[in-house]
Parts: sequence; C-alpha cells; structure tokens
Amino acid sequence: MVVSGKAAKQLRRGYPWVYRQDVESGEGTPGGVVDVVDGQKNPIGQALWASESPIALRLMGRAGVKIDDGLFERRLGDALRRRAAYAGRDAFRMVHGEADGLPGLFVDRYGPALVMQALSEGMNVRREALARMLCELTGAKLVVARDDGSGRDFEKLPREKRVLIGNGSTEVQWHEGVNVFTADLMADFKTGSFLDQVDNHLRAAELGGGEALDAFSYHGGFALALSRTCSSVLAIEQDEQAAARCAANVTANRASNVTVHNTNAFDVLKAFDTEGRKFDTIVIDPPGLLKRKAGQGGNALRAYHELNLRAMKCLRPEGLLVSCSCSGKLSRDDFEAMLKEAASDAKRQVQVLERRGAGLDHPMLFGLHETEYLKCYLLRMM
Repeated sequence: MVVSGKAAKQLRRGYPWVYRQDVESGEGTPGGVVDVVDGQKNPIGQALWASESPIALRLMGRAGVKIDDGLFERRLGDALRRRAAYAGRDAFRMVHGEADGLPGLFVDRYGPALVMQALSEGMNVRREALARMLCELTGAKLVVARDDGSGRDFEKLPREKRVLIGNGSTEVQWHEGVNVFTADLMADFKTGSFLDQVDNHLRAAELGGGEALDAFSYHGGFALALSRTCSSVLAIEQDEQAAARCAANVTANRASNVTVHNTNAFDVLKAFDTEGRKFDTIVIDPPGLLKRKAGQGGNALRAYHELNLRAMKCLRPEGLLVSCSCSGKLSRDDFEAMLKEAASDAKRQVQVLERRGAGLDHPMLFGLHETEYLKCYLLRMM
C-alpha cells in the first residue's frame, strides 16, 4: 500500500492514521493486514485496511512487526497489565484503542463481564476471535458487543448490539469508591456507564461541599460521590430511563440527601439564574455537544458557554465548578478559552484548581490528539 509523502511523514512521527485521499495505490481485503510503504517503496509498517471508512489505514506496527493472532493476544495481555493500578476496582477500561496498540478496539470491564466496541473494520471482522481471547485472559463469563454508537456511522459500519459470549442477565453491579452502581450492558448508554469519569467523580467529592447541583447526572456518578461530602445534592437528568436508573442507584446507596429530577438542565440552570438560586458546588457534564459534522463548532461553543455562564452565576463565593467536555473535536485550548469568556461575562474571578482528563485507564497517545477527548476543569469562584 503506497501512501503520500505527507502521510508517510505523519506515520513516522507517530500519527497512526492514513485518510483515504492519502492512499496513492494498493488495495486490501476488508479489515485485512497490509504492508505500508512510501512513494520510494521504503517500508513504514503494517496496518489494518478499511474498505469504506474515511480512515483507510490504521497502523498496527512498524516495519518488521508480524501482525497475527499472537500479537493480538500479547497486546490484550499488555493492556490488562497496564491497569495494575486499578487492580482493586471492579470496573475499568481494559483496552483503549490506539493508545494500547489495538486501533479501534475498546473494552470495558464490569466484574465478570466485558463490553467490546469495534470502531474500525479491522477490529470488527475479528470481534468473535478477540472475545474468545479476552475470556481466556480474564476469565470473563459474558462479553457484550456495544457497536450501536455514532462512531460506527463514520466508519461505514452497521450499528448493532448483541451478546458475543455467555447468556443470562446483562445487568451488572460495580463500585466507585464506597458507592455501588447498577447498569444494563445492553440497554444503557455507551457501554453501560462512563468509566472515564470515575476518578473525576471521586476528586470532585474531595473538593466539593455544601449544597450541590449535578447537571446531566446520567446514573448519578458525580451526585453520589458528592453525597458523601455535601449537605444536599440535586441531580438533573433529561433522559427518562437514565433518570430512573439514577434514582434507583440513589436508593440502593441510601443517599437520602440526593434528589433526582427528570428534566432539562439548560432550562433548570436558566431558571435558577433568573430566580437567584445559589449553590456551593455545581457539576456541568453534558454529553458531547460537538460531533464530527462540520459547521457545528460555533453552536457547540455557544451551548457550553451558556451552561457554564449560568453555573458561574449560580455559585456562591468560594463555590466549586466542575466543568467537563467529552467532545473530541473541541480542543482543550478552545474549551479553556470558552471558560475564560464565561467567567468574564459572569463577572467572576476564577481560580483554576485542576485541569484533568480521563482516568489512567483511558490513556492518551502522543501524536493522536483525538485520544485527549475528555476535559475536566475544577474551578473556584472568587
């Protein structure tokens, strides 16, 4: 497979993707392994070929690396060993795509169950084989494929979800600190939960206090963590099913100081600002507001600005704002610039306590900025 000079340079500098327009010649089988060379036929490495995706090649190894089942098994084992710091947890991300040398493969572990997402054709054609390898490696009894997200649309792959290995209930329980959570791996969003935020849930609880508001609460990750250190927590979730799950998690943890409202967070924040309602801790953790579609950047930034402006105006002096974005297309610089503008418009002086991202089980990869998708800022209002 011959790639352009531009693509060859990027591959050698650590960027692992080649877009279709930069493939000059060659063809592969869907999801198959191909040799990648530059225009002078100098070897670069081996990659997984995608027949339809805009990303035609995903580099698996440099020249001389043999891509076979043994390599996949070794990399799965390496990914698990890298999570040694999470050995005491019963839920974490086990495989994080390109950052673990397995481009387009994501695996979350919930106790004895695993959830796989294949966001590349190369991983999609190997799902069953990879599921068997994962069971042998971890002893998992259940493997669920959650390939029903919008990322599959970009890859020109069909959306689907099904059980690959095992039978019986797909409902699981796991812990975040002392709190216990329940999710259905086939029915709830994403892979059942948002494990990339677990460390941020726990950190927010360490710094938060007083009366708290958790906007976009989903299953109550921030809300239940804050319940341990705050006098009261109001959890807002617009999705009816997620709000019901959040309320069930609140009940299971006997968090009597948490109230769940099934309503729109934008409307709630606007109303609280208008009526002068104040809090000591506010969490703004919306779903990704900036998707892949071109031209959405301005609208997304205006939405983030609106949410954070209202939150800043609703915080008492010394109040804590936990502001997050999981939009991979929104850079950290642009997100921070938005926060500065919101603070100026709210006429608040703001201390930056921490700039955080996803947990250690969701590592970013130098050379691929898309892996730094999650931004989490802990800010104190002056």
